[in-house]
Amino acid sequence: MKTNNCGPLMACVTAILVIAVVLPLQSATAKSSGSGTSATQWSVQVDQIDPGTIDLSYSFQVAIYENLLHELGGTKQFREVFRDGDRKAGEAENLLVLKTMVEKYTQGSETQRAVTTVSGATKLTVRSQLVTREGKVVLERTVKGEVRFFGSNMRATHNLARNIAKAIKQSSLTEADQPAVTLTGQL
Repeated sequence: MKTNNCGPLMACVTAILVIAVVLPLQSATAKSSGSGTSATQWSVQVDQIDPGTIDLSYSFQVAIYENLLHELGGTKQFREVFRDGDRKAGEAENLLVLKTMVEKYTQGSETQRAVTTVSGATKLTVRSQLVTREGKVVLERTVKGEVRFFGSNMRATHNLARNIAKAIKQSSLTEADQPAVTLTGQL
């Protein structure tokens, strides 16, 4: 009796065709339906960090600022991310301004963290606001960033920026005429 070896080959060819045809159609459908958010695509301008009354070194302020630019650009939530003073921001439609003010800062010690896991943590707490050109607060959030165990003190600035970007991404920025959202919980 002769066996037919075409069955498994035909099954593989059929599977490849289904994958080649159906998956692109599904992704195109998903793209066209969107993620359920409004068509408003915001741009954001990141203002310089306001140290407030906290004696925060300039290097920490710059590190927070640069990390914010990087993290917000990585969220893909904004059409464009502008630096403070960028002239192109004035021409951007649907522009929000991110204002960040330091509320608390605890200077840690890398040496203490290396010796013991109980002390030496570097901690930053900031108040972040997204405001429209007209000054209307769209989102306000208290956010923390810290490094407790391993890493340099500057790692706290990276963690802070990541947490701010995460808080913004979790919020719903749909329309400028939407009532202000004030989230006082901490992240």
